[in-house]
Amino acid sequence: MMTIKYDSNGLVPAIIQDATTKNVLMLGYMNEEAYQKTIDTKQVTFFSRSKQRLWTKGEESGNFLSLVDIKNDCDNDSLLIQVNPAGPTCHTGTDTCWKEENTSNYGFFSTLEDVIKERVANKDTKKSYVASLFSKGINKVAQKVGEEAVETVIEAMDNNDELFLYESADLMFHYLMLLQAKGFTLKDIEKELKGRHK
Repeated sequence: MMTIKYDSNGLVPAIIQDATTKNVLMLGYMNEEAYQKTIDTKQVTFFSRSKQRLWTKGEESGNFLSLVDIKNDCDNDSLLIQVNPAGPTCHTGTDTCWKEENTSNYGFFSTLEDVIKERVANKDTKKSYVASLFSKGINKVAQKVGEEAVETVIEAMDNNDELFLYESADLMFHYLMLLQAKGFTLKDIEKELKGRHK
């Protein structure tokens, strides 16, 4: 049994995080009974401070938070609850209580995807390498990925790690362009790989 330090009102803050995207969805409060009900039913249940009663998230909206994991912080006085949400989490209808979309983020790769998208949309072929390559058609984009793949393989068989990383970065950048040229993103690749994972 997890040790939890409840406050003077018998409550502990519960941070709700999407188990897949890792985005923070909301903050709620649990008392011991809400915690136990969450464990028993596998549906996140809070103690409503305004209604002074237990409420299971989704009991009215149908947007339940299915329990994946619960972790306690280093002081045992706050919980991190990972969930699979069934629809928007916020009562206002947004994905999160911070009005953010609950989408996967791949760090700097997501930034690069946005930059590529913006440069393709602007079509400034004189100032943008991306726009220039896209203007030549998908065959040229695909050809460039092939060239970068060969260069990466060649450097992999050499002993120069710096050149290997340089060519690997070129390959990844051009691959992100090819994905967009075909109408896809890293999210589509993630979905495909997840489907194969056993």
